[in-house]
Amino acid sequence: MKRKTMKIGELFSRLFPERQIYHRSGGTVRYFTVSPLQQSVLSIAIAAVVGWTLYATASLVFIPNSTLSAQGQQQIDKYERWVQELRARDALSRSQLVERTEAFQEATVSFEQRHRTLEVMLDSLRNGGELEVAALRGDGSALLVNASIEEADRRQARTDAQYQEASAANPGVRGQIAELQREQQAFLDEVEDIAIERAEAARGVLRLTAVGTNRIAETREMGGPLVPFANLASGNFDTPEEAMFAERVAQVAARMEEARFYQSVVSTLPLADPVGVPSRLTSDYGLRVDPFNQRPGWHNGVDVGAYWNAPITATGPGTVSFAGTKSGYGRIVEIDHGHGFKSRYAHLRRINVDKGDTVAIGDVVGAMGSTGRSTGPHLHYEVWFNNKPYDPVEFLRAGKHVYEE
Repeated sequence: MKRKTMKIGELFSRLFPERQIYHRSGGTVRYFTVSPLQQSVLSIAIAAVVGWTLYATASLVFIPNSTLSAQGQQQIDKYERWVQELRARDALSRSQLVERTEAFQEATVSFEQRHRTLEVMLDSLRNGGELEVAALRGDGSALLVNASIEEADRRQARTDAQYQEASAANPGVRGQIAELQREQQAFLDEVEDIAIERAEAARGVLRLTAVGTNRIAETREMGGPLVPFANLASGNFDTPEEAMFAERVAQVAARMEEARFYQSVVSTLPLADPVGVPSRLTSDYGLRVDPFNQRPGWHNGVDVGAYWNAPITATGPGTVSFAGTKSGYGRIVEIDHGHGFKSRYAHLRRINVDKGDTVAIGDVVGAMGSTGRSTGPHLHYEVWFNNKPYDPVEFLRAGKHVYEE
C-alpha cells in the first residue's frame, strides 16, 4: 500500500511539477510560483467546463428534434381524434334528424361537406403536402375560389362564444349542432395557428438572408379570378352560417398556402457550406482592394480557401444552369435554385456536372482550383436573387439556424 501511495505521489509530481512564471516590467523581474495543488485544481476545473460544454451542445443538437417530432405527432393524433369524434357526432345527429323537417336534413348535408373540408385540411397538415383549393370545393359548390397570401393577412375574429351561447340556449339536437359548430371552429383555429407558426419560422430564415419576404412574395406566380370575401357570402350560400364557415375555411386555407409557399422557398435556398471540407474565408463580399491592380474594387461574392482539389458542394437543391468557362471566373458552375435564387462556384480545377443536371444539397459539383482571374487555389462563391448579388455570408448564417433546428 505504501508503494502504491509513493507511485501515485511520483506520478502527481511528474504531471504537476512546481512551476515558476517570470514577468519582466520596467527593468524589474518578478516571478510567481504555481504549486502542484493549484495546477491540479485548475486542470479539474477546465475538464469540468469542457465536459459541461460538450453535454450542453449535445443536448441542444439532439434533444430538440425528438421533442419537436413528439409534439408534432401529438398534434396530429389530437386532430385525428377530433375528426373521429366529429364523424360520430355527425352520425348521431343525422339519425335523430332523419324524420325531422327539411331544414334539419339540409343541415346534415352541410355538416358532411364541412367534415370533408376538414379532412382535406387534416390530410394536408399531416402529409406536409400542398393544399389544393379545388379539393376544398367538395361536390362542385363554390366553397373557395382563390386563397391568396393577401387574403391571409386579414384574420377573422373567432366566434367560439357565439356557439357556446347557442348550445346553452338550444338543448337537445340543436345544442348538439351548436357544439359541433363550435368544435369545427376550434379545429380551424388550431390549424390556422400551426400554419402561422410555420410561416413565421420560414419568414425568419428569409429575413436572416437579407432578401426579406416582400421581395419573395413579389416573385410568386399566381393567377385566376380573385373573389373578395364579401362576394363569397352574397347569394352563394343557403344560410349565413354556411357563408361564415366558407369564409373561415378560405382564410385558413390561405394561411396554409402561405406557410407551404414560404417553406418551399426555404427548402431550396442555398444555405449550406459550399466546401465539403474544413475551410476558411479569405475575402469578404463588397468593397475590397483588388489583388491584381491594388485598387479599390467591388467583390460580388466571397473567397473560401482550403487546398487543391477540395470538394466543392451544392449549397442547396436545384438545376445546373451553366457549367463551363467564363472570363474572369475560369471554370464555373451555376445552379438555379428556383424562386429567383442562383449560386455560382468559380475558379474550379475540375467540373463534375453538366448543364441541366439536377443536384441535391451536398452533391459535389467540382474541385477547388485556381482557374481564371485567381492568385491561388480557392473558391469564389456568389449568391444571386433576381439578377442581383447578395452577401453569401448572410445565407450561411441563416443556414446554421435551419440545420441546427
